[in-house]
Amino acid sequence: MIVTVHVKPNTRANSIVWLDESTAKVTVVAVPENGKATTAVADLLAKHYGIAKSRVTLVRGATTRMKQFSIEI
Repeated sequence: MIVTVHVKPNTRANSIVWLDESTAKVTVVAVPENGKATTAVADLLAKHYGIAKSRVTLVRGATTRMKQFSIEI
């Protein structure tokens, strides 16, 4: 399953707002340095789906706010 995510880093709280089944807006407390925000988004998605962090991988968008993650369910 591929999930498209619009990331807003450096916010007050972590949250996920789903726009449809495969698109979400995610806010994370982590700063956008050295992949910290991307890692925080992957961790949040893993927690949401109840799977291990290793089953969430970044497919596209390492340095942009629009990212795509592959979720192995």
